Amino acid sequence: MFSAYNQVFSELFWFLVGFGVIYLVGQGFLIPLITRVVRTRNRNNPTIETAAKTYLQVLLIGFAILTGIIAAGYGRVLSESAVIIAALTFALGIAGQQVFGSLISGMFLVADPDFNVGDWIEWQGGSGTVEAVDFRVTRVRTPDNETVSIPNTELTTNAITRPYGRNTYRITEQAYVAYDEDAERALLELQRIAAALDPVLSDPAPNTRLVELGENAITIQAEFWIDDPRDRDLTTIRSDFRRTVKRRFDEEGIALAPPSAQSLSGEVTVTERAPESSASSGD
Repeated sequence: MFSAYNQVFSELFWFLVGFGVIYLVGQGFLIPLITRVVRTRNRNNPTIETAAKTYLQVLLIGFAILTGIIAAGYGRVLSESAVIIAALTFALGIAGQQVFGSLISGMFLVADPDFNVGDWIEWQGGSGTVEAVDFRVTRVRTPDNETVSIPNTELTTNAITRPYGRNTYRITEQAYVAYDEDAERALLELQRIAAALDPVLSDPAPNTRLVELGENAITIQAEFWIDDPRDRDLTTIRSDFRRTVKRRFDEEGIALAPPSAQSLSGEVTVTERAPESSASSGD
C-alpha cells in the first residue's frame, strides 16, 4: 500500500518538476524575449504585441503540461493508447468548443488591420476603448472607466462601428425652430456658433443644413469636426455647443420650436360692468 502511494507521489513529483522547469523558463526568458522582438518589429501596432504574449502563454502552458506528463512516465501510454487519445479528443471537442471558437475569433481580430488596441469601438452592447485582445475575450474600457470583457465571438459575428477611426471626428447637432422664424438666419447663426467653438477645426469648415420640415417645427443641423477625438471630452463639447445655441438664439430673438404641438396666442380683456339700478317697486 505504501509502495503504491510512493509511486503516486513520485509520479506527481516528476510531473511538477517537468511542468515547473518548462513554465519558469518560458515565463522568465522565452516569452519576454519574443515579446520584445515583436514589440520592436511592430512599434505602431500594440495589438500584435498583446496577442503574441497571450497566445505564447497558452502554448507554454500546454507544452509544460505535456512535458510534465512525459516526465511522470505517462508519455508511452499517451503515444500507444488510441482509446485515451480518442477520449481526450472527444472531451476537448465538447468542453472546449466555445473556447476554441473564441481563440479563432481572437486571431481574426488580431489579423484585422482596422481593429487595434487603443481604438474606440461601438458594438451592440456598448462602446469603449480596446485595451487588449486576449485568448478568450477582448477587454474594453468604457467611458465610465469600467473594464468590460467581451467574448471574441461576439465581436466577430456582430457589426462593430469605429467612429474615431480617422484623425478627425464629425459631431452632428440638431435644433428645432418655429415656422414663423427666418430659417436662413437660424442656419447662419448655427454655423457661426460652431466656427467659434474652441476645439472645432476650420478645415474642414463647419456647415449647416435644413434637414426636415416637420409637422410642428423646422429641423436644422450643424456639422463640425474636431481633431484627436480620443483625447477630447465629447460630452462637454456637445453641452457647450447647445448652451451657446440657446443663449445666442435668445439674444438674436430666434424662437426655438414650441414645446408642444399646439400653441395658444391672443389676449383676454376684463371690463368692469356697472351694476344695474334696482327698479322701484310699484306693485
